[in-house]
Amino acid sequence: MLHPLSTTLLSDSHDPAVIAAGLARLLTVAPEAGTPDAFLGARKPGGVGRVFGGQIVAQGLAAAQATVAADRPVHSLHAYFLRPGSEDREIRYTVLRDLDGNNFANRRVVASQGEDPIFTMTASFHRRGEGVQHGLPMPAVPAPDDLPSEADLLTIYADRLSEQRRALLARPRAIEMRPAEPLNWLRDTPAEPVAHTWLRCVAPLPDDPDLHRAVIAYISDMTLLGTSMLPHGISGKAGTAKGASLDHALWFHADARADQWLLYACDSPWAGQMRGFSRGRIFTQDGRLVAQTAQEGLVHKLD
Repeated sequence: MLHPLSTTLLSDSHDPAVIAAGLARLLTVAPEAGTPDAFLGARKPGGVGRVFGGQIVAQGLAAAQATVAADRPVHSLHAYFLRPGSEDREIRYTVLRDLDGNNFANRRVVASQGEDPIFTMTASFHRRGEGVQHGLPMPAVPAPDDLPSEADLLTIYADRLSEQRRALLARPRAIEMRPAEPLNWLRDTPAEPVAHTWLRCVAPLPDDPDLHRAVIAYISDMTLLGTSMLPHGISGKAGTAKGASLDHALWFHADARADQWLLYACDSPWAGQMRGFSRGRIFTQDGRLVAQTAQEGLVHKLD
């Protein structure tokens, strides 16, 4: 799924509460009347061109969650992007109930527009229990309050982007980002394939754990593929590359709020044959490892 220039635009309003409410509405799917286990995902207000992959992952997860008992939260999902989704129409999600066991539930989700499937996903849900536990420590990076926002960086480095790209990136967005390293569209030379970015929703969200998981799924498609471009000095936002997510995996280890700072630590151990592979770890600000990701995407360098 190609990444549009402005992946988190939800409203022309500059009120953070309005923007956050718009994100919650976008990721809350509606049951399709007369069709069991079918749901409709709304179009993103202001969306242009192709649907952001994170939106489809999040809406697909929301559809699957709607068919599973609340005592079995999702612990993993694995997805494939089949065709580009269009911002011109809503997306239909069909859920298949493959398993409802004593401790686990499993769902398959097919997202389609018209007759064409654009995305498939399998999600697993698990009733929690006590057991052994450990987690890797959070990388040592500056705190979010000590870093400039993406909006600040856009102001400082506006001359590096075309007028059209500056206008798109400057519009209000639901997810605030504070990168610990220079963003790939700010780099003139190749860099190590490592990126650390603080992310959070711009205003408080309702106290609904399923919604926070959906928002984490939404942000899990940000910065990930771009990390595989860093060693090559290219970037989609800089207009030197095009990228498209091919598959996406996400593991939820613990609950976390998406309206509080989360550190997304990404690295890319391999790229080749026009594909890039990246991994990510998501930490709360107090250092808890709450989710991990993996993704392979198409990476095309532009001349």
